[in-house]
Amino acid sequence: MRLKSSQVFAITVGIIVVAFFVIGSLANGLKGHGAKSKVIAADIRPLATVQVADTPEEQHAYTVAIRGRTEAARSVVVRSETAGIVAQTPAVEGSLVLKGQVICRLNVDARAAGLDQARAALKSRILTQQASQDLAAKGYRSKTQLLQDQAALDGAKAAVRQAEIALEQTNIRAPFAGSFDKRDAEVGTYLAPGQACGTVIELNPILIVGDIPESDVSRFAVGAQAVAKLISGDILSGHVRYLAHDADPQTRTYHLEVTAENPGLKARSGLSADLRISAGTGPAHRIPISTLVLDAAGRQGVRYVGADDVVRFAPVSVIEETDRGIYVSGLKGPTRVITVGQSYVAEGQKVQVGPAH
Repeated sequence: MRLKSSQVFAITVGIIVVAFFVIGSLANGLKGHGAKSKVIAADIRPLATVQVADTPEEQHAYTVAIRGRTEAARSVVVRSETAGIVAQTPAVEGSLVLKGQVICRLNVDARAAGLDQARAALKSRILTQQASQDLAAKGYRSKTQLLQDQAALDGAKAAVRQAEIALEQTNIRAPFAGSFDKRDAEVGTYLAPGQACGTVIELNPILIVGDIPESDVSRFAVGAQAVAKLISGDILSGHVRYLAHDADPQTRTYHLEVTAENPGLKARSGLSADLRISAGTGPAHRIPISTLVLDAAGRQGVRYVGADDVVRFAPVSVIEETDRGIYVSGLKGPTRVITVGQSYVAEGQKVQVGPAH
């Protein structure tokens, strides 16, 4: 039986529709099987392997490092107590001077003559007093006259002392041992009372001064030990002698002074120094410096593996650097610090701890 053309067309369309649905079902089946395979592959993917170091907590001395500078313990402008013309300048500018050493000498002028006159008057009063006592003993001198002669003798002694002081004031002396750092008067200079001869600075002991940030100031106390390494390479040891109680309003730091022995005045004033100050003891961990990383917020710290083998991050502060590693604060108790692979894992990621090589 021959089919009509319309029947042939209808049968052809039906075959095409059926074939379309069959092919689509097969494709969806294959796609679902592939996705399931990926999920299974993801589930069986191996964990990242890291190496750790078991780091115990220990007590360690805390030190705080700051930048400082040396400074003279005392600096005094030595001034004249009397008027006169400078006759001599025995001390060389920049030289070391002893306490009481003459650094400027004024012309004596009439002061020596005044002292001689006062001494002569004293001798006269001594003789008068002796005679008065002899007469009083014989009843020829009243008690009132005897007291008047004694008062005159005391006045003569005071005049001698005054003349001696006036003469001594022509010698301008160093108030303490140190360096005659600057001369302000040359020979021939007229000095009125209060005018400067020069400046003497004390360098033994010497000060190392600096400023402590407000975050660290509570750790310190007067008397704390300190070590300063000068830019010259010299090492000075001392202790904190002063710590300000009022912060600088602009920098919010507290001024600190360390006093240290400076034998031979080898260290000069104004030298830069790296100052390390003891701040007691506290818990710390010693770790390799290579384990330090930065987190997403830019904080310095270490990544470690918890008891559940999950990576965690702890911010730390470096206390001290040594040849065996660095001491840090911020960790608590025994910690498995990641030493290999810390840069390739993230917080919250589960890892496998491998053997250290």
